[in-house]
Amino acid sequence: MKKLLSLFALIIAMQFNTVNAQKKFIVNGVEIPRTLEFKGKIMSLNGVGERSKFWTDLYVQALYLTSLSQDPKQILNSETEMAISLHITSGLVSSKKLSKALAKGMEKSVGEQGIRKFAKELEELEALLSTEDTKIGDIFELTFNPLDESLWITKNKEYKGKIKGLEFKKAFFGIWLSEDPVDKGLKQDLLGIY
Repeated sequence: MKKLLSLFALIIAMQFNTVNAQKKFIVNGVEIPRTLEFKGKIMSLNGVGERSKFWTDLYVQALYLTSLSQDPKQILNSETEMAISLHITSGLVSSKKLSKALAKGMEKSVGEQGIRKFAKELEELEALLSTEDTKIGDIFELTFNPLDESLWITKNKEYKGKIKGLEFKKAFFGIWLSEDPVDKGLKQDLLGIY
């Protein structure tokens, strides 16, 4: 009887651990949830990867979509909820450096001519990202809300503000998903192509 109870307890414990494992997993020491909720909508993890520069891991990034996809053009043109989460893993990432890197990535994505039309939005993004210092362990979520066609910015689950514009959203997500992304390997990871 004791053996049967022990076996039963072990099976229950394994099922509990399996359920938890399905809700999140670890990438480079960072817990990545399988889903994000935004305004009552559930977005699922499409892909996850690491951004490195000069052999230094800067952040772990995840892409969440309402409908999983490996088609970057479809994702960029989609008018449904989607989010990018950035989990800062390096002390080299400051708020100022992060906003400059995002602006550079957008310029690479849309070109020198295209970036000029987003000057106002990039100023807003820099202001929202630099409300306080960025440190290891900080998590930024940048979520597109189709109801007001804006990109909502949160830091450590605290709402910082939003930037309006469907075209800005396309250019912003294009940093990682355009034909000329900042990191081709990271693009493949976010698309779930391993």
